[in-house]
Amino acid sequence: MTAPASAAPGAAAGPPGPRRTGRTGRTGPRRTGPNRAHVWATRAPLLPALVFLVAVTQLPFVATLVISLLDWNALAPDDRHFAWFANYVTVARDPALRESVLTTALLTATVVVVSVVLGLLFALLLDRAFFGRGLVRTLLITPFLLVPVSAALLWKHALYNPEYGLLNGALTWVTGLFGATGPTRTDWISTMPLIAVEASLVWQWTPFMMLILLAGLQSRPAETMEAARLDGANSWQTFRYLTLPHLRRYLELGVLLGSVHVVQNFDAVFTLTSGGLGTANLPYTVYQTFYQAHEYGSASAAGVIVVIGTAVIATFALRVVSSLFHETSTGKEAKPS
Repeated sequence: MTAPASAAPGAAAGPPGPRRTGRTGRTGPRRTGPNRAHVWATRAPLLPALVFLVAVTQLPFVATLVISLLDWNALAPDDRHFAWFANYVTVARDPALRESVLTTALLTATVVVVSVVLGLLFALLLDRAFFGRGLVRTLLITPFLLVPVSAALLWKHALYNPEYGLLNGALTWVTGLFGATGPTRTDWISTMPLIAVEASLVWQWTPFMMLILLAGLQSRPAETMEAARLDGANSWQTFRYLTLPHLRRYLELGVLLGSVHVVQNFDAVFTLTSGGLGTANLPYTVYQTFYQAHEYGSASAAGVIVVIGTAVIATFALRVVSSLFHETSTGKEAKPS
């Protein structure tokens, strides 16, 4: 018998290497993509919700855009024609609208900032264990559960009324304790109309901010907080370097939702001041144009501007909050000497 041929000298014995296919050097069979029918089958239950969302939000906005390009007065329904961007020019030149834009920006910024600060303070309070915490939490949440018109009526009659309002009664009682005399029938809405509207909105939106921030406080990792205490960090250092950075996403969410809703507020302005005394914001100006002047085209153009203004304010608020936290995380803030 002849012996099998030996391997060539210098050849290394070992398992055969992978077989190359084509120019790309891929090995084995090519992977196939997911089954399209299976993908669409998993997405099918979401299609009704998507159709409903488009029908409820996008189609009315498209209709508003179309109407904003028309010269349409309800008192002359037959005289209706395309005016293209003339309504936007009219709205932009309207001094009342420009004043309402500034009022809206001031109202939104004040209410959101004060609500976030007060909501953070109440959230820090409720994050601690004390007797009756459940009752206190329920009482603090109650203002947000009220209907906006009911909350505005409560402030208008129960607090601001110059004859029997709680504020005048408390002021009279306090001045009587010190034996002093002062104005006992102050008309708060006429004296400080914008502050009156802002106070009622802050009272209603503070519980919302408190709930969001309280959820953030209760989601902090307990191990990290305990390690900070063991390392000797005091309460301010723990809040400054651990709690506040952790609350970033919750603060951004509160500022975003608060800005979007407060900039569209109509109930408090309509109920408390009826848009007078320099408190007319953009939604109230749209209401006046639509229901009092019967100018559908101009009102629709103002409504589009309200939507754009809401997006701009919300984006600006998010960028401000994000930039503040970015500076904090990168250490750009001034260090104490």
